[in-house]
Amino acid sequence: MSLQGSLSIGRMCQMVPVSRRGFYRSLQEQQPVEEEMEVRSAIQQIALEHRRRYGYRRITAELRRRGMQINHKRVVRIMREDNLLALQPKRFKVTTDSNHKFEVYLNLAARMKLRGINQLWVADITYIRLKAEFVYLAVILDGFSRKVVGWALDRTLAIRLTIGALEQAIECRQPEPGLVHHSDRGFQYARAEYIAILEKYHMIPSMSRPANPYDNASCESFIKTLKREEIYTNKYENLEHLRTNIEEFMERYYNRQRLHSALGYRSPEEFERKAECQAASRSATMEFFENEENNKKTSKGLLGKETQMPSPSPDPFSC
Repeated sequence: MSLQGSLSIGRMCQMVPVSRRGFYRSLQEQQPVEEEMEVRSAIQQIALEHRRRYGYRRITAELRRRGMQINHKRVVRIMREDNLLALQPKRFKVTTDSNHKFEVYLNLAARMKLRGINQLWVADITYIRLKAEFVYLAVILDGFSRKVVGWALDRTLAIRLTIGALEQAIECRQPEPGLVHHSDRGFQYARAEYIAILEKYHMIPSMSRPANPYDNASCESFIKTLKREEIYTNKYENLEHLRTNIEEFMERYYNRQRLHSALGYRSPEEFERKAECQAASRSATMEFFENEENNKKTSKGLLGKETQMPSPSPDPFSC
């Protein structure tokens, strides 16, 4: 109502006279149908572009990125009316054989606060059921951006599966010494051949605690997304057909296009580009926990005078 001047809606209705309810009903009836059709068309376009992988939250975020101010409830209504709600996930399980005699390494990932890429890599393995066989997928994600940096697909759980993913990640990222490589306690990651490659490139192995999947949550979340949005929505003729589709999903869709809620609804590559505005010199930090009694002792000087503890560092993600 840009032409109403200084008069309120109530005052204008009194002067006509018209009831407020009648005014708003008339205004709603006069709204052009084109606006509703534009919103519906944009929602359909996004849903089809992402092959119904997006739910209403990500579609709402994408619409707002395109400059459309829209409520998520309206998006849900339109998606339900047009049968565009995201496909529901199927149950799946991941098995890990940790019953081995190889060395198990300290869990370092739980203590890390990441400030940039190539500080923490997270690795995991899952299985995929084809029509006539089971195949296995090994993936490595950057813990900072959730970007897939290495992956390998094979018919067996032989050591070449995890080594293939690791070598691809090293070739792609060229990490500096000191990177922490985190995985579960499966024998594929504990074998001497795998640890030798980590030592060659001065990486530090880290492994999850028993029965605690939260230390590997980002990789578990990616596998869930992969199966829900790609594997369960397609039928594959053979291993090579599966390999082509997985490469398309990871390299061109997940890393470059898919909005990640944990990254502020940005894709991993966009998140990494935005992180470049931070200070050029960044390093991960690690926390070690002590009991309260030891903290009180260490916070006092030799003469019984308390010393000032260092103030916490500023938020590393603020640009």
